[in-house]
Amino acid sequence: MIGVLIADDQALVRRGFRLIIEIEPDLEVVGEAADGDEALARCRELHPDVVLMDVRMPNTDGIVATRRISADRDCAASRVLMLTTFDMDEYVYEALQAGASGFLLKDVRPELLLAGIRAVHNVLSLSAPTVTQRMIQTFLAASPSRDREAGSRLRTLTDRERETLVLLARGLTNSEIAAQLCVAETTAKTHVGRVLMKLGLRDRVQAVIFAYENGLLPISRPNSAP
Repeated sequence: MIGVLIADDQALVRRGFRLIIEIEPDLEVVGEAADGDEALARCRELHPDVVLMDVRMPNTDGIVATRRISADRDCAASRVLMLTTFDMDEYVYEALQAGASGFLLKDVRPELLLAGIRAVHNVLSLSAPTVTQRMIQTFLAASPSRDREAGSRLRTLTDRERETLVLLARGLTNSEIAAQLCVAETTAKTHVGRVLMKLGLRDRVQAVIFAYENGLLPISRPNSAP
């Protein structure tokens, strides 16, 4: 069973998601939270596999809660799936930076919500690479960001691992990375795992953000001429 924690300040929204989720034989709602503080406390207590996290909540919002959950050892196995009203919301980008594994619009069709929960649980990048890349480029072009410690972490990568990171950031799957590098898919998967481990990244979404923020891929200016 995949345990889901629903964090949203609106009781009716939580109820609606619960009804959708609990129909499925492989999913169960293990708890609910009305704000970010409660989400962290419930995460520590219940150890959900996936946290459905609303971005905007009173008191402690979803971004702060996601950052705390991602950094909390008691929540290490929990993946955060952000819920937002607009897919280009600046708060979503901040949430991905904070450690969320993907995001969905709050009015998403039920079947896509369920598929998203399963994808995040299976450590798959839920956000389509093109959407993630477009979001990153939009906000970095306006306000460039660079991790001061990134240089030392990057130096721990071998040349092949650095190449793997760039391919990851471009949205390639393990099989596509294997084809590009002319190696077996299991070898590509090993490279991906080592990249994430050495850089301290939770998943592929984090790899995309890291690569763009640290200049491994060019940032296209929004609305620029082709």
